Amino acid sequence: MPLSERQLAAFADKHAVQIPYDTSPRHLAGPGDARHVTHGLAAAGWNAVSDPLSAEIILASPDLRHRLQFDPQSRTSAWWRLRAEPVGTEPGWYAEFGELVPAEVLAAFTDALTAPPPQQPDPWQQVTSAGWHHEPDGARSPDSMCHIELRPLSEFHDRSSWHIETREPGHGEFSGPRIWHAYLDEHTPAHLVSAFLTALTDRSPLQRGMFERTGHYSAVQEPSPLHPQLVVDAHATRIKHLRAQARSARRQQTKPATIPAHASTAQPAARR
Repeated sequence: MPLSERQLAAFADKHAVQIPYDTSPRHLAGPGDARHVTHGLAAAGWNAVSDPLSAEIILASPDLRHRLQFDPQSRTSAWWRLRAEPVGTEPGWYAEFGELVPAEVLAAFTDALTAPPPQQPDPWQQVTSAGWHHEPDGARSPDSMCHIELRPLSEFHDRSSWHIETREPGHGEFSGPRIWHAYLDEHTPAHLVSAFLTALTDRSPLQRGMFERTGHYSAVQEPSPLHPQLVVDAHATRIKHLRAQARSARRQQTKPATIPAHASTAQPAARR
């Protein structure tokens, strides 16, 4: 079912009456509105395949290769799960995200999934340029509460994988309780990893409404210069872009095969 104007209006109704606060750093901003993710995928042509009366949401890509599950009643710490089935020589992959992962950061990951992949980027480039501290086993945020790690192959791990965790401040060598986590297995495409890490380490704040949940009490919140309607307009603009991108991709898939070279001598009147 495509994203309806009624659903967009419901998003607008909520955010238009909220007083937005600039909230930073992003890894402590809290979950935000899950519709940043689900609306984006619906605009890109993904369909809901879950029970409409269930709290669980399952979206499937048009080619049925990708499947996103959002389960706010999950018995584990992973509320978001994304699976890709293997196709031809391309392996399948799996990623999961905790409850308090900011929806806007996860949306950067899912938006990249719906777009043609760019050249393979270096996932560490944006992390270090954002001022995060590079370490032998990964990188950590300036406040040391978020850690990014690429665990290599070893006798304890049969596959290399990305592990991102945000934790409460610890004592000495002991880490505090976990706030949220993300796990991306070794086959997760590099451009998706890069999109997630770029959005996570972006220094610009995220907007949260007054009294809206954050990831930790140490998150800094200041009245935003943005008018509430600007938050709504930004969402509508993104949805419009994703819709146009999906239409363009469908046209490319249905475009007839290239005319053979020997047919180039056809008369101009025969052209369409």
